Amino acid sequence: MKKLAIITTHPIQYYAPIFKLLSERKNIEVCVFYTWGEDALKDKFDEGFGKKIEWDIPLLEGYNYHFLENIAPDKGSHHFKGIDNPTIIEEIKNYNPDAILVFGWSYKSHLKVIRYFKNKIPIWFRGDSHLLDEISFHKKIARKLFLTWLYSYIDKAFFVGKNNKNYYKHAALNDKKLTFAPHAIDNSRFAETEKNIELAKQWRTELGIKENELVWLFAGKFESKKSPLLLLEAFIERQKQQNSKDNEKEHLIFLGNGELENQLKQKAESYQNIHFLPFQNQSKMPIVYLLCNVFILPSKGAGETWGLAINEAMAAKKAVIASTKVGCAIDLIQSNREKNNNGFIFQSENVESLKEAMNKIKSQRQAKEMGELSYQIIQNWSFEKIAQTIENNFE
Repeated sequence: MKKLAIITTHPIQYYAPIFKLLSERKNIEVCVFYTWGEDALKDKFDEGFGKKIEWDIPLLEGYNYHFLENIAPDKGSHHFKGIDNPTIIEEIKNYNPDAILVFGWSYKSHLKVIRYFKNKIPIWFRGDSHLLDEISFHKKIARKLFLTWLYSYIDKAFFVGKNNKNYYKHAALNDKKLTFAPHAIDNSRFAETEKNIELAKQWRTELGIKENELVWLFAGKFESKKSPLLLLEAFIERQKQQNSKDNEKEHLIFLGNGELENQLKQKAESYQNIHFLPFQNQSKMPIVYLLCNVFILPSKGAGETWGLAINEAMAAKKAVIASTKVGCAIDLIQSNREKNNNGFIFQSENVESLKEAMNKIKSQRQAKEMGELSYQIIQNWSFEKIAQTIENNFE
């Protein structure tokens, strides 16, 4: 049986299920090397949420893994020198894999693995970077030179979507070295269930939201990159324009925490139909999406590489709106059609463009039809597709 060594920093909810699935399928043998070290299991302070976060779903079940010693003084994935594993080369050699899959290059040990095993063991790569964020001309030239050098060490890159593919091609990777492995979440975990639907109804009632009222949702970190203030501005302007109209009442829910929380609450304090909910852990998120009719991700970047919350909302049968700086928008949102839209894409940082997108969704019924299409689309973006793609590359 072929053996795959996977190099990644720490257990997260978007990757651990893939490792488990690969092990369960028994077509290849997998061992995951976690480079952050065992400190990754401790409660970590998340600067974006402004609190310690410990995920409440299992992340280490069903697959082989090994935590490597990390000698970095300031451990973590927030900087290049935060991942420093002196034994990583020897431990990979001892495992004797047929291929090495590296998640991310911007860490000391990951780059060391990529460079050391070139022409010794096939090096595969997984990341979700894109070219959507604006940078100066000189930085563009420097980036292209660096990425062309870096990816010359890669034998195969698994691209997650169109924007990610363009990034790799910019780095001079040709089509023979590129394979599509869609960015995905556990679609089944976010699918509607009778229990969750009932819990969401109860939650809406507690918030004072009536059954026939349209609900928009933002869920994430209250930080500049995510642009929650832009969404708040768009919603308030719509409210002022609709005051004289006999429209059904609408609600906006902000779920999360972060540095912009006080500013958001101050601007929204006179509106009874704007609600704030604190950070909810993973087990609650399938219920959270059922609170709304439309999920909105208004990010401006930099660094909104994909936006997996869009996947989650679509798996929960929700219409979606995202900005042009959200990496997944071009892949997952069918828009600009007379019919069969599952959402809309608006121009990043443009409140009028966001309002225009919101104005196109006029009722719960329309949002429900769009959500049904979202659900159909997202079935093709699955962990199963990723696992199958990885296995096929051993053939």
